[in-house]
Amino acid sequence: MLIKVLKGKLHRGTVTDSKLHYPGSVGIDPDLYEAAGMVPYEHVLIADLNNGSRLETYVVPAERGSGHINILGAAAQLIKKGDRVIVMAFGLCTPEEAQAIKPKVVVLGEDNEVLEQPGT
Repeated sequence: MLIKVLKGKLHRGTVTDSKLHYPGSVGIDPDLYEAAGMVPYEHVLIADLNNGSRLETYVVPAERGSGHINILGAAAQLIKKGDRVIVMAFGLCTPEEAQAIKPKVVVLGEDNEVLEQPGT
């Protein structure tokens, strides 16, 4: 049996833009998602700390070095510019493999600067 476990997350990111009329996804600076072990087009769960909304979407690259976390498409009805979010990615593994997994948790500041990350 496989279980779903957290493999990486961006914790307390600030949404830099929210665009309703756009094919749905979340645009994230590659410097940020790579630090959390995520890849382009990976399925993610987003939790909005301002209003409690949770939704699933996928990551698309924003401009590298920009610090952007852009909510795109229908998700913009729930998550707005300036909201603080947690972006989580999961992986499937056996319960035995799960014992060795250490999620890459990247804590972000108000301007999406990295405050803490694995190995620092």
